[in-house]
Amino acid sequence: MSFFETSPRAQQLQDELLSFMDAHVYPAEAVYEQQMLESGDPHFQPPILEDLKVEARRRGLWNLFHPHPETGAGLTNLEYAPLAEIMGRSHIASEACNCNAPDTGNMEVLELFGTAEHSTKYLKPLLDGKIASAFAMTEPGVASADATNVELSMVRDGDEYVLNGRKWFASNAMHKNLEVLIVMGKTDPTAPPHRQQSMMVVPADAPGVTIVRDLSVFGYRDREGHPEIRFDNVRVPIEDVLKGEGEGFAISQARLGPGRIHHCMRTIGMAERALELLCRRAQSRVTFGKPLADNANIQDWIAEARIEIEMIRLLTLKAAHLMDTVGNKAAQTEIAAIKVAAPSIALKIIDRAIQVHGAAGVTGDFPLAMAYAHIRTLRLADGPDEVHKRAIARRELKQYVALRSEGL
Repeated sequence: MSFFETSPRAQQLQDELLSFMDAHVYPAEAVYEQQMLESGDPHFQPPILEDLKVEARRRGLWNLFHPHPETGAGLTNLEYAPLAEIMGRSHIASEACNCNAPDTGNMEVLELFGTAEHSTKYLKPLLDGKIASAFAMTEPGVASADATNVELSMVRDGDEYVLNGRKWFASNAMHKNLEVLIVMGKTDPTAPPHRQQSMMVVPADAPGVTIVRDLSVFGYRDREGHPEIRFDNVRVPIEDVLKGEGEGFAISQARLGPGRIHHCMRTIGMAERALELLCRRAQSRVTFGKPLADNANIQDWIAEARIEIEMIRLLTLKAAHLMDTVGNKAAQTEIAAIKVAAPSIALKIIDRAIQVHGAAGVTGDFPLAMAYAHIRTLRLADGPDEVHKRAIARRELKQYVALRSEGL
């Protein structure tokens, strides 16, 4: 799959995961949709998904994202990348293997910065796939692309903090198995901008936590939900502050780096599936006496898709390699670049696959319309394109800053 070296075990997991997808995941997609339809509940937890979890765990395809062998697969970012790509081909595969966002990032945060009690109460059940979690950072009242803007107040009152404010797009917060929120807010408005924020562990059923409404995404009601949440005098013990007061921004950066590249890995998988569907449809549909595939413009689309998928895959693998070898900070440019490139290219491929499918492409008979809606949101999630481009440009321009003082 790449020119980057991988271990025999990682290759074995790729083969096993591909087998799992063919034998269980793809056939389960129609069952999943039928169970969701019959339930009448947009946030229903379909039994087929729990069945897939059992089978994935039996095959050793569990917590593949986790770098520690005691609790996960023990893979590097580079070794995990092809696995995330494979799971990205289906909207149910990541959760089936307990590799779905935002739980993956929340598990990493709890492991790095949580207490022993957090580990027992939340981390272990998350690693076991028994509960779900949500990450509450984005707010409706401020431009949350700049994380220093968050306004939810966290006021110290004795041995507790009192939380007041609103969050939205708290993905997973409508999940039937939701137990815990990781919430970012402002503890000290007078501190330096990047030391004003803190993160806290908040039980989903804490008094004062209210789901105001679930938000649709391009008209879809995602099963895990992206609701608006109100916090009214929610009391949080000081023990539930992660890492310490003022560390919220630093934690968010540590969390979002790996999360961004995971999104990109999965996005490449969906681009591959869209290209496959495009080719199958083009070969099987006849218009004006010949298959669609015989048209030069369709062949151009297919060729461009293959070229662009290979380009974003290589950039993703480079970013993963740098994260493994020199660290996330040194890989900032590559992470930002792939976060911009992968959704943009995938959207173009999906859009052309929809076009080749005609009216069927915008229905639920194929996964393309839903994939388009989900991947379009990735141009906003974990930072909009413009923020990442700004960061890339600033690093690029930094090496020429002396030219300003020289008047050139």
